[in-house]
Amino acid sequence: MATLKAGAAVDARSGPARGLPAAVTIVRRATFAAAHVLRREEWDEARNRAVFGACAGDHGHNYVLEVAVSGVPDPATGMVVNLKDLDRLMRLAVIDDVDHRHLNRDIDWLQGVIPTAENLALAFWQRLDARLPEGTLARVRLVESENNSVEVAR
Repeated sequence: MATLKAGAAVDARSGPARGLPAAVTIVRRATFAAAHVLRREEWDEARNRAVFGACAGDHGHNYVLEVAVSGVPDPATGMVVNLKDLDRLMRLAVIDDVDHRHLNRDIDWLQGVIPTAENLALAFWQRLDARLPEGTLARVRLVESENNSVEVAR
């Protein structure tokens, strides 16, 4: 196991030769509250209820969004990414748009999307991946409730 002295920076370019991993993954967490309804307009109420259950009616969740970024730590800072920068990106790309909003009606970039946890995670992935350096977004995890979560991973 590799150990570091206090204040030391690792030159990850020599990592694999010295037994260190080639990349490190860091995770940032953010929360938001939003309402949605799961339904297809072309289906009648009975079919929507049969497929989506109680979620076929308006309801809300307190979501947790986790974004994992992988890379080689910068030798000067020891960071894969500055968490302040990642937090700002998460807020600009996703959180500021969806927090305390109705996902079906209020979000232009979700129009026509059934806002299941799966579809939301995919949409969040696209918005984040487009703004991060290529290949650094490793995982998006969206927790919809204590019983339901979804992950999208590279």
